Amino acid sequence: MYLGVDTCQQKPKTTITVNLNEVKQTIHSFGASDCWTAKYIGKWADVTKKNQIADLLFSTDTLQDGSPKGIGLSLWRFNIGGGSYEQGTASNIADEWRREECFLNADGITYDWSKQAGQQWFLQAAKARGVKYTLGFSITPPVYMTTNGKAYNGTGGTAMNIQNGQLDAYADFMAQVTSHFQFDYLSPVNEPQWTWGQATGASQEGTQATNAEVSALVRSLSPKLSGAKVVVGEAGQLDFLYGRNTDGRGDLINQFFASGSANYIGNLPAVEKAISAHSYFTTCPDDNMINIRKQVAAKINQVDANLQTWQTEFGILGDICGKYNGSPRNTSIDYGLYVAKVLHHDLTIANVTSWQWWLAMSPYNYSDALVYINDPSGQINVPNCKQDGIVLDSKQLWSFGNYARFIRPGMKRITANVQGVTDPVMAAGSLMISAYKDETSKKLVVVLINPESTDKQLQLSGENSPLNLSGNTVAVYTTDFAYNMKKTVNAVNNISVPSRSVVTLVGTYQ
Repeated sequence: MYLGVDTCQQKPKTTITVNLNEVKQTIHSFGASDCWTAKYIGKWADVTKKNQIADLLFSTDTLQDGSPKGIGLSLWRFNIGGGSYEQGTASNIADEWRREECFLNADGITYDWSKQAGQQWFLQAAKARGVKYTLGFSITPPVYMTTNGKAYNGTGGTAMNIQNGQLDAYADFMAQVTSHFQFDYLSPVNEPQWTWGQATGASQEGTQATNAEVSALVRSLSPKLSGAKVVVGEAGQLDFLYGRNTDGRGDLINQFFASGSANYIGNLPAVEKAISAHSYFTTCPDDNMINIRKQVAAKINQVDANLQTWQTEFGILGDICGKYNGSPRNTSIDYGLYVAKVLHHDLTIANVTSWQWWLAMSPYNYSDALVYINDPSGQINVPNCKQDGIVLDSKQLWSFGNYARFIRPGMKRITANVQGVTDPVMAAGSLMISAYKDETSKKLVVVLINPESTDKQLQLSGENSPLNLSGNTVAVYTTDFAYNMKKTVNAVNNISVPSRSVVTLVGTYQ
């Protein structure tokens, strides 16, 4: 039996190179949020199904064939509710799944820590599986403190929905919740640039806020926190970080971290040296996606090169250049590749250090989740999922996992290149590469995205110096239409990347 290689049929190989000595940003985390469905799913009687979801999201265990059991998130976002759930239909938020309980009682003094029990189940499940960081985020003051007595701002203006004199009480509330659950981080505002609801109602909790109000709130928060750090921003789009300040709600890098700004908070001890924003609506076409992220990086370098950029919310929303759409639900590799492409450009162009997803789990006929829930009969029927359901994965989940599972907190991104490709727009349509190293364990991680309909044959090399990998092999984890981070082992000079796939290479360098 002949086991050699038929050189007559061997495809030409493209060289991919990494430079272990050219270090970029240090990775902080990969995360997702519990909105909104954990309130019900976390209270299901079927613990096996809940653990199945938790394993998909948090586990770093492996299956018998060496493939990952889950995507190993390293950060978990907990939505600190504003009290619309207790109001019921009077909340004017039509969808009960989007209403949230509030830990603070109506007296404004005492707390009921039994609230948000479903979310607390997933918080503990995350911690039990070794998720390194937890983050609490608030998107509205408690309804007892708001101007209209609701958990949304229906004014159409720019000001925060809070009564005069209640800002300090709102800060106290967030500090109490953060202390009780020992969150590592607190995000006190969320997409303050958007208009949250009308006088007649809203689709979810939320409030507008000006930069001056956010700054005042963070100044009130800082001395109240012990150990936890405030992450400021959560801008509705990345371009609010460097522009769009016509109404006092943009240019956030300058506003919060330029020392000469009236809203400067970068010197407060409880403020994390990070600015956060969401990647929605800035992802197409490819040249626009790249240009926006270049401007984010340029503004960071101009104001404070040590400032981290966090991408703290993403999912597939709305119409995306006619190619993707939030509705209806699509869990195919097409959407997995799109998610990977956004991740790649956020990491390599905007230099983000943390990348976080929006809905970790969802029963909706929409594409913005990682894990999906159908009703017990297998249908997409949201009301029928409150007490039980069928758990489904998605290619969004596993493509995200090609990054989250292997690029661990503290690893450093290093430069990586594809032979003959220098233009990032060209790479976006052919082969995208990023690489990371762990200086302690000497682990090397390379993530490749092949959006084309043909397989690619690659060989891995060092740039300017030989790349000595243990055994001259790499573990290969492939996500495509058929597989979810399926593990194989390849020689470094003979790596196959299937068509329309996301592939992670893991090796140990000398």
